[in-house]
Amino acid sequence: MTARPDFAAVRAEFGLPDVFPPAVLAEAARAAARPPSPGRLDATDLLLVTIDPPGSKDLDQAVGVARDGDGFRVHYAIADLGAVVEPGGALDREVLRRGQTMYLPDGSVPLHPTVLSEDAASLLPDGPRAAVLWTIGLDAVGEVTSVDVRRAVVRSAARLDYAGVQADVDSGRVHPAIAALPELGPLRRALAVARGAIELELPEQEVLPDGDGGWTVQVRRRVDVEDWNAEISLLIGMAAGAMMLEGGVGLLRTLPAPDEGALGSFARTAAGLGFTVEPTVHAVATLLAGLPHDDAPALALRRAATTLLRGAGYTGFGDGVAAPADPGHGGIGAPYAHVTAPLRRLVDRFGTEVCLALAAGEDLPGRLRAALPTLPEVMSASDATAAAVDRACVDRTEAALLAGRIGDVFEVIVLRPSAEDGAAGEVYLVDPPVLARCEGPLRAGVTASVRLTEADPATGRITFSAARS
Repeated sequence: MTARPDFAAVRAEFGLPDVFPPAVLAEAARAAARPPSPGRLDATDLLLVTIDPPGSKDLDQAVGVARDGDGFRVHYAIADLGAVVEPGGALDREVLRRGQTMYLPDGSVPLHPTVLSEDAASLLPDGPRAAVLWTIGLDAVGEVTSVDVRRAVVRSAARLDYAGVQADVDSGRVHPAIAALPELGPLRRALAVARGAIELELPEQEVLPDGDGGWTVQVRRRVDVEDWNAEISLLIGMAAGAMMLEGGVGLLRTLPAPDEGALGSFARTAAGLGFTVEPTVHAVATLLAGLPHDDAPALALRRAATTLLRGAGYTGFGDGVAAPADPGHGGIGAPYAHVTAPLRRLVDRFGTEVCLALAAGEDLPGRLRAALPTLPEVMSASDATAAAVDRACVDRTEAALLAGRIGDVFEVIVLRPSAEDGAAGEVYLVDPPVLARCEGPLRAGVTASVRLTEADPATGRITFSAARS
């Protein structure tokens, strides 16, 4: 019998909550029943759609992308949790404890009760919804020319998914709400490379049902539409970050730009793998953007580029605390703030409230100012837990798939060589897609024969060793 991963054990290991307290559920039900607050912009005439994975109900964003003369206009509606969650209430305290939605293969651990996150506060296409509406003007090459943000009432025209939208694009029948996305998306991608945005694009593993009552691991294939949609989300986050810096108060998602030493080391690694690159951020970003996705040396180089993206965090400023000397995000190539996913991530609600106050020329409410300094620690801990939970689920599934094959020899791509001190390297098995440690002499960027020596579904630990001929 094939071993199966135990996701309940993962939930227990990380202490993930399985229910909301009664007081939280009662407060969420009351909030769900309240009509939108008065004084909102009526934007129900805007043509907007949501684009998410199939089956998603926690819809944070609805988007519209249209031509505007020689340029473009983006309308981006975001679920308005600031108007739903009562500061200091039971719901507020509970989401502060949770930090973000945790996604596991057998079901999520939501940040908010589903009466809000999958119903009343979600931008479902079943009627008018309260939202925070961003309106961004862009010129012919995709650079921002104007920014506006305010509370509104919107109506989503349709709930779309990435594969469906990509099929529409390929056949030339794009939904009119996003008619200009196939033009603007690539422009924004090109601008990202020009900014020096370092995008790794390593294989992204996901755990899925295997059709036989168990689970398997697959590589999630991103389509162009998903990348374009991500660029629109990043556009909003960059507009929010710029607004905060101009206003002198806010909470940025920061990642230091790689220093000369890191860039030089990467350039040497690239040379060893057969690539030539100058040790500059722009040159590295350009090289990574043009690499293939399934070539052994290219995968090894993408893995090596992770050393350039270290030190991510949240940086608050205002009330006597100066903005950071380096306010940028190295992976994006610009200052950036989380505001686009408030149903799923705590910090976005607060970032949105900061932007609304700044756009209206109003002082930040006292509760908001008091909360900002506490959020970096909360979100850093939550991010670490979310990453560990995801990795644990993938590791246990990988190990379950390989548990009956101890001693077998596999052909793998070597992503990271063994260290001089004997520390294990890292290899990538293509089918099933498995990332694992490997002992013995290894050289990065080549295909090698390795033997499976350990695969424990209970811990997710997998070890290969360099096979001897």
